[in-house]
Amino acid sequence: MRNNRNKPREKHSQKPQRENPAVQSANSFLDELKGDVAAFFEINNEDSFTQADVLEHFDVNDRKMKLILHGLIGELVEEGRLTRLDDGSYRANEEAGTTEGIVDHVNQKFAFVVTPDGDRETDIYVPTEELAGAIDGDRVRVMTFSDSGNRGRRVEGRVTEIVERGRTEVVGRIQVWATYGFVVPDSKKLYEDIHIAKEKLGGAKDGDKVIVRLTKFPDERKNRFEGEVITVLGPAGQNNTEMHAILAEFGLPITFPEAIEKEAEAIPTKISKKDLAKRRDFREVTTFTIDPIDAKDFDDALSVQMLENGNYEIGVHIADVTHYVKPGTLLEEEAYKRATSVYLVDRVVPMLPEKLSNNLCSLRPHEDKLTFSAVFELTPEAKIVKEWFGRTVIHSDRRFAYEEAQEIMDTGVGDYVEEFQLLNSLAYKLRDERFRKGAINFETVEVRFKLDENGVPLSVHPKVRKDAHKLIEEFMLLANKQVAEFVHGLSKGTEPNTMVYRVHESPDEAKLQVFSEFVKRFGYKIKVDGEHLSGSLNGMIEDLEGKPEQNMLQQLAVRTMAKARYSTEDLGHFGLAFRRYSHFTSPIRRYPDMMAHRLLQHYLDKGKSADRAEYEARSKHSSERERMATEAERASIKYKQVEFMSRMDPTRTFEGIISGVTDFGIFVEITENSCEGLVRMTDLTDDFYEFDKDNYRLVGRRTKKFYTFGDAVTVKVKETNLGRRSIDFWLVDDHAKHLLPGSERGRKSRRDSDSSNGQSKRSRSGSSGRRKEGTAPKGENRRGGRKRQRA
Repeated sequence: MRNNRNKPREKHSQKPQRENPAVQSANSFLDELKGDVAAFFEINNEDSFTQADVLEHFDVNDRKMKLILHGLIGELVEEGRLTRLDDGSYRANEEAGTTEGIVDHVNQKFAFVVTPDGDRETDIYVPTEELAGAIDGDRVRVMTFSDSGNRGRRVEGRVTEIVERGRTEVVGRIQVWATYGFVVPDSKKLYEDIHIAKEKLGGAKDGDKVIVRLTKFPDERKNRFEGEVITVLGPAGQNNTEMHAILAEFGLPITFPEAIEKEAEAIPTKISKKDLAKRRDFREVTTFTIDPIDAKDFDDALSVQMLENGNYEIGVHIADVTHYVKPGTLLEEEAYKRATSVYLVDRVVPMLPEKLSNNLCSLRPHEDKLTFSAVFELTPEAKIVKEWFGRTVIHSDRRFAYEEAQEIMDTGVGDYVEEFQLLNSLAYKLRDERFRKGAINFETVEVRFKLDENGVPLSVHPKVRKDAHKLIEEFMLLANKQVAEFVHGLSKGTEPNTMVYRVHESPDEAKLQVFSEFVKRFGYKIKVDGEHLSGSLNGMIEDLEGKPEQNMLQQLAVRTMAKARYSTEDLGHFGLAFRRYSHFTSPIRRYPDMMAHRLLQHYLDKGKSADRAEYEARSKHSSERERMATEAERASIKYKQVEFMSRMDPTRTFEGIISGVTDFGIFVEITENSCEGLVRMTDLTDDFYEFDKDNYRLVGRRTKKFYTFGDAVTVKVKETNLGRRSIDFWLVDDHAKHLLPGSERGRKSRRDSDSSNGQSKRSRSGSSGRRKEGTAPKGENRRGGRKRQRA
């Protein structure tokens, strides 16, 4: 039975755009018209239409055009995109043109369905009213529209089925009334409060942070959630409450189940003679660890021996976690489920129970420890002469913090001076070789907090990476690379051995071209062809050193790159310029490293290639869990930054740089502490400002003054909101009042500047000497956010 056959949803449908045949070929015109016909049916997929209905909708009266439309409808039936019903009418085939993906509800008005390949350019735009009750994180099927009028822009669609709910529990702050309560979700991607019946409050008090189990989801009839409180985390605003809330928000565990703890406690702590059998003994070799000052899980150590032939034997010794965590155990299941440790500002949520992570597996000084090692004989020029991989036992002589190691290298005074100088010299040569082969020198800003006993931030400042950090990093990179190459070299036949790789694909050329055009505005040039790309990127990074736009442009460059992930596909690592690369050096905190250990031992034991499908599924899971952990880490950093700024004197001013431009304001990053906040468009009261989307800037309608990415400004705190983890700023002053060419004030400004102090025109565009015409990393990049580059 057809419904409203002659009343299709006009607001969505499009008339065919017929172009002059002299400009557009006949085939192109027919393809476009065919797309319009398909879109007409897809958009009105609940109804069926006769051929006469279609002719009427497209206002076709010409006999030749009627025949063409009849033919196109026939083709769409043959292709399976339309179905012919018994009464002679046609309906869109909902099975055709549908895609499965995850809802990313980035805005109250619309969402994107993220497709399996994870490429933002292929994500599908879906208006909120077309989500069919789906919410952020849900797995859905979405029908895409064959909309020729949308060519060259995002594909649009409508959700046809909710395949799987992405979340059944939500964290938020509860407000309790006489007969009911409601929870305001912490997640910025849930836009409706959750109604809680009085009998389902679970003892929560007004203002508590709670975890709510969702019992009803929004639908077309009732646009609200309903739920029940299952956990009361505590009063909102308390440090412990908020950190637990962040973990729960991202679906991360807070504690280990009792059965897991019991299994860990039952593991013997004494190393037996059987444990030492077939292990290479390094206990008499000089060995030490270098870690952060507050670290408790030491999963890597270095050993150093000077050889009689003038070469050096450097051992990279890694905690042998898989000796203790066996397949089929509860510990193994929990490690796989978590896949990674989570590092919040004030705590670590480990992948393994403390008995393992901080004791049995931690390479603590003055204790015998079981390890899995990569041992290299290196020449004074850091060339590998020999390498060996296998299980070992070590005895760490000393535990160093990075700061201690750096002081020894700087002053030449302290324990193991000769060893440190040697290792640092070799690390420099390894690094130079990487860059010579095309590695990218990305170093994004990380922040460090000083907290009091209650977790209140007393200070925040950017972390500084010195030679001690880079020394350890270089030898870990060497071990990871050589393990991957070694496993591949053991392959038999035409099929390479299954291995878990850390892959980083080459960046998309179109994205690189956009980035290249953008940085030209700042006076930088990037060659996007493969042969010169890494060199020109490193040249730009070097030129950026010390410039106001340094951090923002490096962040934008990182976002232009593909994201590193785990895979059994041998795709190489673009950022490190390694043909093959794995993660082998941190099994205490990363499950993929445990997989690499098992696979390496399997092949050392002459085993056949492992099941690729099994390891690929585990690699994908590990990548997803890593992403969740990173998002939680960012949320904890943002929370502490907001908390820190909330304690500032409201009259204090801060120097900052515009880090993003949107249609609702400008984001400003404070230079001294990397805290970021928003100057809202409505608070720019000296003019009416409009968003110049093409140039990513705000432009005053009357004065023609504009604010753009990279501008130096002065701000003070207007408001902090811990619930939203957001900071609002007042703009106090802008140091480079840009005026568009041609404005009267602009002409006067140039005349005044040209005649003052003999200043050249070239030096008037800000502290970097380059005119800045910005980007929109906040407004345009819906998955943006501060992230350190992870190898």
